[in-house]
Amino acid sequence: MNSFAGKIFRGDRVMWVIFAILCVISIVEVYSASSMLTFKTNYWQPILKHTMFLLTGTAIVLLVHSVNPKYFRIFAVMLPFVWLLLIATQFMGHTVNGANRYLFGFQPSEIAKLSLISCVAFILSRQKNKLSESLSFKWIWILTIVTCILILRDNFSTAAILYGVVAIMMFIGQISFKRMTLFVSVTVASLALLFAFIWFFPGTAKNIGLERGVTWVGRITDYKEKPDIRKGDYEVTDDNFQTTQANIAVARGGIFGTMPGNGRQRDFLPQAYSDFIYAIIIEETGIAGGIAVLSLYVFLFIRAGIIAGRCTKLFPKYLVIGSALMLVIQAVVNMSVSVGLIPVTGQPLPLISKGGSSILVTCVFVGIILSVSRFENPRGVRQEEIIAKEFEEEKQLTIENEELITQTI
Repeated sequence: MNSFAGKIFRGDRVMWVIFAILCVISIVEVYSASSMLTFKTNYWQPILKHTMFLLTGTAIVLLVHSVNPKYFRIFAVMLPFVWLLLIATQFMGHTVNGANRYLFGFQPSEIAKLSLISCVAFILSRQKNKLSESLSFKWIWILTIVTCILILRDNFSTAAILYGVVAIMMFIGQISFKRMTLFVSVTVASLALLFAFIWFFPGTAKNIGLERGVTWVGRITDYKEKPDIRKGDYEVTDDNFQTTQANIAVARGGIFGTMPGNGRQRDFLPQAYSDFIYAIIIEETGIAGGIAVLSLYVFLFIRAGIIAGRCTKLFPKYLVIGSALMLVIQAVVNMSVSVGLIPVTGQPLPLISKGGSSILVTCVFVGIILSVSRFENPRGVRQEEIIAKEFEEEKQLTIENEELITQTI
């Protein structure tokens, strides 16, 4: 049985365990948090649909992790096509929660993450000298700006996270300090000008299609100026309803929570099964459960770092780094929103939140990491297998020696 499983689930075993645990947590918590959805359909429909997405995602992981990492360059070639999808979404997209994010049932921004990260990894892997570094920097910046601007209008948080991931990848990819300083300075200045424009001219911003920008500026302002509940001047409004219910869920959790299925705020908290599922996790499993989930993402990041460090080729190394950064930063943003550390963003918790395209693309990222651990890790998984085999042989030899000594005595 172990041999059969070993032939199917190749690659880093720790990553497989983390993936499996996150999927199990997802099924339990989405089932618990989907109480509001059951009134719209039937009792089992939400969780069955979510489970099917997870099973499909697992099949994607198995498929992707069996592909040699060198073929993942095709994701970079897809970038111009992804731009067309993002543009089409602006005109033909399905509006959800005030934003045009869906086209034919999926979010092109999810594919844009995968494509841009692959493209950046490929460009960084081709650097050979300072001249090529300068050219790489320019190309990465241009491709990142175009992609993030196309995402920015309806999904500011996704564009910001993707932009940050690319910046970290360039830093790890040894882009010079001078160019990184320029990158950060221009970015901060541009965001400040955009914020100021929306702040002083909200009507004009709405007229030119920056409605979501006005929403974001409002969220940041409300977060900075939120009333102190200890002074008794806190009032629940439509603007702070989500965060208020999330805070109540976190406060009710205590150390060990109310146990899965016994949460109350799932009946009041909008998007309890998606954007705020971490608040429900804390309510039902307590601070202990919240720390455990956070630790899983930390372990995922550490393990991905180990896999990247063992790579002998640059493209898979940078691809693993970018994939892990995207998953972990998105998770940290979601958890920070749920506990009130940052304004509401609308980012799902990778592999746990209910979703479709988000789960499937996340599984592609996991499959990429496992593929690299399998094909580009001669000192990684294979070395661990050799060590395990040597340990078993030594253990068997020790048992045989003990039996021989016993017989002699």
